Amino acid sequence: MTSPNDLDVNVVAGNLDASGLRVGIVAARFNEAIVERLVDGAVAALVRHGASASDLTVAWVPGAFEVPVVLRRMAAEGGYDALVALGCVVRGSTPHFDYVAGGVATGVAAVAGEHGMPVAFGVLTTDTWEQAVERAGGKLGNKGAEAAISAVETAQVLRQL
Repeated sequence: MTSPNDLDVNVVAGNLDASGLRVGIVAARFNEAIVERLVDGAVAALVRHGASASDLTVAWVPGAFEVPVVLRRMAAEGGYDALVALGCVVRGSTPHFDYVAGGVATGVAAVAGEHGMPVAFGVLTTDTWEQAVERAGGKLGNKGAEAAISAVETAQVLRQL
């Protein structure tokens, strides 16, 4: 199989250098014990990859459903190179989970599409509390950190285009 590099194709690939990037994080307070860990992971990952703490903004909202409206405002007002959505929705015994999880996912994707900027999705949608713990710094890593790094890499790709 021929690789793009063998064909002299222009390849654009992001790097993980967050220095100089302004990143906005919108975090849902509902299930705060989990979301705080996601925020801590995201901030630590950004700083570890060169971001200045003064270039990071964390905005707290009541729940995951409110995340997209604040992301939209941050994107519209400019000044951010990337945004990160963080939250935790745990399935219950009613269809409420489906509405919240679907609404936040659709809303986050819409902000990225409307504004042409990276908006990383770090909203956990789990069946159990234990699954959320595993993804917020437990044995499956920290999805907040992963979302932040994804936002950085995508922002770097956009800078190169």
